[in-house]
Amino acid sequence: MPNHVKKQHSYIGLTQWQHAAWQQNMPKRSPSEHILKTYSRHFSSVEGNSTFYGLPKIDTVKRWVDEADKEFRFCFKFPQQITHLNHLKSSEQETLAFLNRLAPLHEQLGLLCIQLPASFDEHNLQALSDFLIKIPKEFNYAVEVRNTCFFDKGETEKYFNQLLATYDINRISFDTRGLFHDPSEDPISLKAKMHKPKLPVHAIATSKYPMVRFITPLDWELGTDYLTPWINKAIHWMDEGKTPFFFFHTPDNAEAPELAAYFVNQLEKQRPGSCLFNPWLPAKKQDNLF
Repeated sequence: MPNHVKKQHSYIGLTQWQHAAWQQNMPKRSPSEHILKTYSRHFSSVEGNSTFYGLPKIDTVKRWVDEADKEFRFCFKFPQQITHLNHLKSSEQETLAFLNRLAPLHEQLGLLCIQLPASFDEHNLQALSDFLIKIPKEFNYAVEVRNTCFFDKGETEKYFNQLLATYDINRISFDTRGLFHDPSEDPISLKAKMHKPKLPVHAIATSKYPMVRFITPLDWELGTDYLTPWINKAIHWMDEGKTPFFFFHTPDNAEAPELAAYFVNQLEKQRPGSCLFNPWLPAKKQDNLF
């Protein structure tokens, strides 16, 4: 399966392609048009979290092929049976079923994401190596780790980074600093803090498609200072010929589209036309974004 990812651009996306809070500001569409089609005209990628819980139906995948813009890239997450329950061991059948189910998307696939639990530590590195050497090379992959041993700049982290680079696998950076720096104790913020990892940020590109996940406090403007380094990093990566993927979250994702628009606006002030993104929502708080 050929890789068709645009060079020296940044893909911009969210964690989902529909949300009840977006309805009133969403561009108008005909009753017959699926929300994914509308989303893909504005955002160039999405985190496909649903595959973590189960495989989509065959007919659903076929609909995605037709509904998404051809330049759009899906970044699906490996099923939890493989990553969290099996810790990547004895998962050949499940992995093959996952890849075969998504195969009709062909060039619309971006990165396939291996999110590993906090319990996955240095003692599991051999399982990761065995897994990476076997998975088909026609796909692009990214790995997210959540155990502190991969963030202490010691021998385990060095080996991990070298392992990914050897197999041309991307390391995912998940920046949660803004979320945890915010003292808010509302139910939405507390739930997000309970489920998101509180870990250092190591902005390392181990392959040509670095992936960044970014979450702010519920009031997303309070987290924008943490975006400035990512703007510089995006430019640096693109100058190296890499193609970064950026995904934007807020604790309830209600204003995630506005956060993405803010990032694009700031990045394109320095590098016009570098983001695969078309404005969608009018900003509720910063009226001069576009």
